[in-house]
Amino acid sequence: MAEREVAWTENDVTDLAAKVDALKASMGRVIIGQKEVVELLVTCLLAGGHALVEGVPGLGKTLLVKSLAQATNMAFRRVQFTPDLMPTDIVGTEILEEDAATRQRVFRFQQGPVFTQVLLADEINRAPPKTQSALLEAMQERAVTFAGTTHRLPQPFFVLATQNPIEQAGTYPLPEAQLDRFLLRIDVGYPSEDEEIAMVGATTRAGLGDAPPALDVHDLLRLQQLVRDIEISEAMLRYATRLVRATRPADSPVEAIRKHIGWGAGPRAGQALVLASKARALMQGRLAVTRDDLGAMLLPVLAHRVLRNFEAEADGVAIADILAALRAGVRVE
Repeated sequence: MAEREVAWTENDVTDLAAKVDALKASMGRVIIGQKEVVELLVTCLLAGGHALVEGVPGLGKTLLVKSLAQATNMAFRRVQFTPDLMPTDIVGTEILEEDAATRQRVFRFQQGPVFTQVLLADEINRAPPKTQSALLEAMQERAVTFAGTTHRLPQPFFVLATQNPIEQAGTYPLPEAQLDRFLLRIDVGYPSEDEEIAMVGATTRAGLGDAPPALDVHDLLRLQQLVRDIEISEAMLRYATRLVRATRPADSPVEAIRKHIGWGAGPRAGQALVLASKARALMQGRLAVTRDDLGAMLLPVLAHRVLRNFEAEADGVAIADILAALRAGVRVE
């Protein structure tokens, strides 16, 4: 079978890039500050991945996700994860119905909130592993299998999960298999003083409005296809692979990895690094991946995929510092 080819014209690329700028501007009307967070969130969306958003309460994580759905005209649902949440509360369940005419009883699948385009899994680490695992098939296969029948999810499908990094009582850490399904981990930090003043002022008067629509689903799907078609040279592909392989302490050339990492990243990390870098290149107005793209995406792609060992945690060595040493220790050839 011949490979599918898409002929992108310069006008196509210019038009789609302008819509990405409009999307970020639309979200910026609701989200005060947090420009880097918005940038990473849009990058993740264009790459067709899912995002794990981490930050303390009150930083606008839920508003961030909601504004993204509003600006893209996508269907949005929010699930508050709690210890008593069941898998069927997410994917759906079968209900017994009686046909009014024939009086026959039949089972009908009632879709759960996962059947949407943007799903906010709020405080995902508050639900037990059995419930967390209900999202695994949906995130990877874009489908839900129930009672032997596979139900396709709407396209595009985007999961944004939030968790609080400081409140650990009553939480269940996400298993590595699920962490690996998230393309990026996005850390939401405190705003600057000027941003916080603007935020307090805006939210204590009339309040913030909705993010105006800036990008429709059709154009979003075209953008996701364009990201896949962004060029990456053999040298950059080899460099991305070497960065990922160098996170594995058994045979890493980087001393900081051998000393501080207990478990490295798998091949899916390489796929995520390349896809995220392609999306960043497009957002920067380029049609080819550079070393800077790979370097910029290294922390959000790998931060949740490599595990620090006991020595690193005891000494307070940050994962960002370890990955900075990784970037410095692996060269392009």
